[in-house]
Formats: sequence, structure tokens, C-alpha cells
Amino acid sequence: MCQTDDQRRIERYIHPLVRDLAWLIDAPDLLAMPWPGRPSREELGLAGSALIDYLDAQHRAPQALEQRIGDSVNGRLGHYHERLWQHLLDTAPGTRLIAHNCRIERDKRTLGELDLIYQRRDDGRLVHLEVAIKFYLGLASGPGDADSQTRWIGPGCVDSLAVKREHLHYHQLPLLDRISDAATLTQLLGSTTLAEDALARGIDQRLAIPGALFYPLIAAPAVDAAALVAPREATADHLRGRWLHYRQWAEYKRSLDGDTRGAWLSKPHWMAPPHDDQLLPLAALDHHIQRHFADYASPLPVMLQTPSGWQRLFIVGDDWPRRIPLPPSTPLATQ
Repeated sequence: MCQTDDQRRIERYIHPLVRDLAWLIDAPDLLAMPWPGRPSREELGLAGSALIDYLDAQHRAPQALEQRIGDSVNGRLGHYHERLWQHLLDTAPGTRLIAHNCRIERDKRTLGELDLIYQRRDDGRLVHLEVAIKFYLGLASGPGDADSQTRWIGPGCVDSLAVKREHLHYHQLPLLDRISDAATLTQLLGSTTLAEDALARGIDQRLAIPGALFYPLIAAPAVDAAALVAPREATADHLRGRWLHYRQWAEYKRSLDGDTRGAWLSKPHWMAPPHDDQLLPLAALDHHIQRHFADYASPLPVMLQTPSGWQRLFIVGDDWPRRIPLPPSTPLATQ
């Protein structure tokens, strides 16, 4: 089976938290927005062999990672993702975590929270990092143009890529601009020295938005192929999967190699591929999928290990989507 360097690196580890941490370090962002993207391995101090040394150390002694994650493993993907970042920035050789979940208030009203503030060890600069992990399913037809972000919606049909992009760009990242006085910065950063540095040199900003975009498995014959293009601002290397209705599963299963194995994913472990001992023969996986849709209509994330590599799938009920989220009002998302 063909594997990438990232996949081979993940396979070194059994502990699920370490596997997800390894995935997070290299996972590409979904979007290339006007803000700088995720911190690089070089910035984290994890270039070259330093990455394996770091992950090996985490696997040998995972107690600090386990303590940081705490009860966020109980199905809360967003909280779990944030805590992985907290641990990474606090323990990577090139960074130091300064603060997280920083509440911004004005006139006794909460405006929002800054996810993370860290300091680079090479030049001492402070960085505000917003993080979000998202898995969106693309609609072959729908609101907006073929590449509109409004056509990419969450499996629960509650939000869309367009809505999330607008919230990050117009609300979350500009929150930092609401802070300009030394007293507030000192309280936020926990240090007069850091506050003075922030006033003198400013605070850099970054956005990390890993995840995956799931393309429809089969387009309706009447739908133009251009309807399946990536959404606007999508990075060239974003992680891709396929989504299909349950009624399509039997035919798709027959197209798979007989040696295919797989597993369904449970939150919050939607990141790294499952370990080898979690993989089921295709027949056993098919049995679980049939039982799931006999009792539930909720979308089911699945990963398949085929001779040609890993496949990410989202299998949804035959009536999906039951609704499509309203588009935001910003011109970029709705064009």
C-alpha cells in the first residue's frame, strides 16, 4: 500500500492522542485566507529529525498530553482540537504558550475569546492563533456559483464553510484590534514585559483551519462537471474525501478491493487514521453500517484502508441534506 511520509509517521504510534497530535502538526489548512496560516514545523522547532524525537517523547510519556486533553475527549471535536494545539505550543521546542481562551470584554459585555497566544523562541515575537477544525460536504448544486463556499455544509446541516469563514475573518481575528491599552494587555498576557513588547512590536496573527472537504461520490448526470470544483480559497493540498448516500454504499462496496479494511470514526477522533488493530474486514464494517442506518439517520464518517491508500468517506442518510444553511451576507461567500 502506498503511504505518504505523514501517514508512515503516524503509524509509528499506538496512543490515539499522539496519533492525532502527529496528524495535527502536518495537516494542511482547508483555506488560504488573507491571514497567515498555521505555524510551520520550522517555527515550532520540529524541522527534520526533531519532529520524530518530539513525538517519540510524547508517546513514551503521554501523561502531560492526557492531562491537557482531560474530558474533552468526550465527543467535543472543537474543544479537543484546541487542547491539542495548547499542548503542542506549550511543549514544542520553538514556542511557548502564553495564554488561551482569552475573554475579550468591553463595557462589561463579552465580545468573544482569543483561542491562543504564544511566543516564538527564535525572535520572541508574540502570535495570536485562531484554530478551527472542520469537515464539510460539497453539494453538486446549490446556492451561489460552482465554487461558492455556501455549497459546502457540515454533516449536521447546521453550518457552512461560508459561514465559518465569515465568522473567522470578520469577528474572531479582528478581536485583537479591540485591545490597545497596557493594562488590558498585561492582564491578558500575565506580564508587564510581554505587554510592553506587544505595544512596541505588535502581535502577529495566524489562522489554522485543518479538516477535510468531502466531494460527492457521483454527480447527477444533468449536473455539469464544473459543479464539483473546489470551493473558493481552498488550498491546493487540502485533505479530500468522498460522501455518498446510504443507498449508494452497496454499489460502492462492490467496487472496492477484497482486501480493503476500515473503521467508522467516533468524535473526537476524526483526525488521524485508525490504528491497524481497529480496522475491520469489509464485511464486518458493512454489517455495522447497515445496523447504523437501520436505527439512525445521522451521517457516519468512515475510513477505508485500500491497497492504494487511505480513503475518507462520509455516508449520509438517503434524505440528506434535510436543510441547507442560509448563506452569510458577505460578497466573497455568496458570489
